[in-house]
Amino acid sequence: MAKIVQVPARAVVSHGVNPTARFLLRIGISPNAVTIAGTVGVLIGAWLGATGHLFWGTWVVTACALTDVLDGTMARMRGGSGKFGALLDSSMDRIADGAVFGAVVFYMATQGNPYGGTAAALIALAAGQVVSYVKARAQSLGLNADVGIAERLERLVILGVGGLLGSAGLAWGLPAALWVVAGLSVITVFQRLIHAARTEPAPEPAPETS
Repeated sequence: MAKIVQVPARAVVSHGVNPTARFLLRIGISPNAVTIAGTVGVLIGAWLGATGHLFWGTWVVTACALTDVLDGTMARMRGGSGKFGALLDSSMDRIADGAVFGAVVFYMATQGNPYGGTAAALIALAAGQVVSYVKARAQSLGLNADVGIAERLERLVILGVGGLLGSAGLAWGLPAALWVVAGLSVITVFQRLIHAARTEPAPEPAPETS
C-alpha cells in the first residue's frame, strides 16, 4: 500500500535534502554525525514539549526528525552507510521515538485532557515500536515486511500537525492526532505481518522413504 507522504517526501529530497547532503559531505560531516545530532535535537524538543512548551517542542522535533531523511541521503551519496551506520540509525530512531511519545504521554497526563490522549499516546508508542520490530525481525528471517500505510515519517508528521493544533489552543488537536497515529500504527503492524507471511517460501516436500 502506498505510504501517506511518499510523493511529498520525494519532492523534499529532490529539492531540499540533496543539496544539503552534498554540502555537509563536502565539508567533512559524516552521516553518522548527522544521525546523532538529529537524535540529540529530538530529545531536546521532546523535553520542551513535556514541560509545556508545545509549540517550540513540536517545531524542534519536526526539524530534527528530518535528519532521518538527510543522513540516509548522505549515506547513499557516499556509497552506503555500512552495517554499523544502519545499526546506529535504527537505534537512534528508536530512542527518538521513545522520547517523543514518552514526552507526549507525560504532557497529556499532566494536562488532564478529556479526549483520552494519554491512552492514545501509550498505544501509539507501543504500536510504533512493534512496527519497526516486525520489519527488522522479518528481514533477519529472510522475509519481506517493507510495507505499511504509516511508517515513521508519516507518524511524526501527523503528530506534528496535532502538536501545532494543540499549541494553537485547540485541546482536541493533539489527542485526535494521537488516535490517528495509534490506529494507523496498529494497521501497519498487521499489514507487515500479513505481507511477511505471504513472502515466506513454501517448504520443500519431505523426501519419500522406502
